[in-house]
Amino acid sequence: MTTTPSPWITRVAGRPDRAACAKIFYASRRSAFHWMPNDKIRFDDFDKATAGEPIWVAERSRRIVGFVSWWPPENFIHNLFVAPDYQRMGVGKALLNACLGQIGRPAQLKCSTSNKNALAFYQELGWRCDEQSTSPDGPYWLMTLDGETAEATP
Repeated sequence: MTTTPSPWITRVAGRPDRAACAKIFYASRRSAFHWMPNDKIRFDDFDKATAGEPIWVAERSRRIVGFVSWWPPENFIHNLFVAPDYQRMGVGKALLNACLGQIGRPAQLKCSTSNKNALAFYQELGWRCDEQSTSPDGPYWLMTLDGETAEATP
């Protein structure tokens, strides 16, 4: 079996990358979070949502097209966002692989029950829905990935 290398470069984000990540965070949520009122999605939410977390970005031709952030003490993936124009091109999978290479297992994340595309994406990669709960943003699934593999499988 031959695998094609990812066309996306993943790397640790630097301070200059934060503005591009904030734009992606805002645009992706406005585009996909149909259950959340637009006035609840603010441009300055990025800094609060990623405070104290490592961030990796995906880029191609020096353009940042997505990012992932996580909370290392709990192996918890907090944010995975891809620019709307680059979704379904393997960016999310490349970012997830980069993050999973940095954290232990089991890894966990929360995914809104309303975010059907994201739920399908994670389940396709082997994540399981363990527990349903509710946050101020609405109901979500706590999802878990077991095993020692460092990469999300296609």
